[in-house]
Amino acid sequence: MKEILDAIQSQTEAQSGSAAATAADFAALPIPESYRAVTVHKDEAEMFAGVESRDKDPRKSLHVEEVPVPELGPGEALVAVMASSVNYNSVWTSIFEPVSTFGFLERYGRVSELTKRHDLPYHVIGSDLAGVVLRTGPGVNAWKPGDEVVAHCLSVELESSDGHNDTMLDPEQRIWGFETNFGGLAEIALVKSNQLMPKPDHLSWEEAAAPGLVNSTAYRQLVSRNGAGMKQGDNVLIWGASGGLGSYATQFALAGGANPICVVSSEQKAEICRRMGAEAIIDRNAEGYRFWKDEHNQDPREWKRFGKRIRELTGGEDVDIVFEHPGRETFGASVYVTRKGGTIVTCASTSGYHHEYDNRYLWMSLKRIIGSHFANYREAWEANRLVAKGRIHPTLSKVYSLEETGQAAYDVHRNRHQGKVGVLALAPREGMGVRDHEMREKHLDAINLFRDAPAERTTEHSRNV
Repeated sequence: MKEILDAIQSQTEAQSGSAAATAADFAALPIPESYRAVTVHKDEAEMFAGVESRDKDPRKSLHVEEVPVPELGPGEALVAVMASSVNYNSVWTSIFEPVSTFGFLERYGRVSELTKRHDLPYHVIGSDLAGVVLRTGPGVNAWKPGDEVVAHCLSVELESSDGHNDTMLDPEQRIWGFETNFGGLAEIALVKSNQLMPKPDHLSWEEAAAPGLVNSTAYRQLVSRNGAGMKQGDNVLIWGASGGLGSYATQFALAGGANPICVVSSEQKAEICRRMGAEAIIDRNAEGYRFWKDEHNQDPREWKRFGKRIRELTGGEDVDIVFEHPGRETFGASVYVTRKGGTIVTCASTSGYHHEYDNRYLWMSLKRIIGSHFANYREAWEANRLVAKGRIHPTLSKVYSLEETGQAAYDVHRNRHQGKVGVLALAPREGMGVRDHEMREKHLDAINLFRDAPAERTTEHSRNV
């Protein structure tokens, strides 16, 4: 790996007078036989059987080990991973919930001779990366060795007509590093070439790796015509507005001329939203909202109290859009507070998949529920373009080493984080990989916003709410 790191360092330092490594130099680099990766093991898939979800510990299931470099196929690229990040799908993989991901790998392995590579007794996880292309397979024309890239996590086969208007509708659509193998929490990753996008020049490796999955997800869910189609002036209720997903939704609302109503669970998280530029903020813990009387019964009086509070913050208006990802705990309230003809757009369901709501408030008020899942290539490209232009900023709060990924996933699982949690792979330290220092200086306060956020003493509450 040393030769690879030396070439990347030479390329990064070229602006200060060193000779840059060329595409030919990168293409000539020897690819090692193995690399370090974060994995889960198939023979441990039942290790948490009978354990409550909140008590499952990713530190026990995630391994850092040497694995063989996979065969490179047509339309694919091998990428030297400088940094990655932990998403909630990494937590799900690590606790084998709601199902073991080895079922995904087995099904993918049956698609073709080439996809058999993915069906292994171990799963290299991770759905984000920032790094450098090392090799490209046959049929790849847009990318070459030495290109500095980030990757979005949509993996598609595109052999069906169903996917050609919107690749998220492709019947063989999968999330890389979750439903496929060879993910980004590793020193080398295998991706399809149409997952690659240019790395923003003003960001470090770990900062560039942080937005990927969540930024693209928020873009499709809130901005895209495939999601809520947000417009100027919309009131947008955002659950978990300082979290890994909600923090990007908050930025998109502000950048797009909408009015975010940010729901958080502490004063520290409320302060982060203020620093992003939001004004309408609800600390649901401080204001004591309890949408469920008990495990089986919701409390409509709390929905009404919540709706009244929203109208106090909006000058008497109900919300046009609800950015829903907690799921079971909040969904009844989300449907109730949406204005007549408004939209609830939902993904993730981190507090539970079985949603309950009063259908009278949906049906009689002509509201819509839209399911949203990640993003197609165009949406991911546009979301990354806004990062590169300095309109949307990474929400990175803490960075771990590859060996500490288990602890990073544990912290995300227990909601001990703000924004996104990064992981260094080949990058030996933070702060490397910046090319455009002038632009970085212009946006430095926004880039560091989550790093500078006040620490909080965490309490156990619903994840990401």
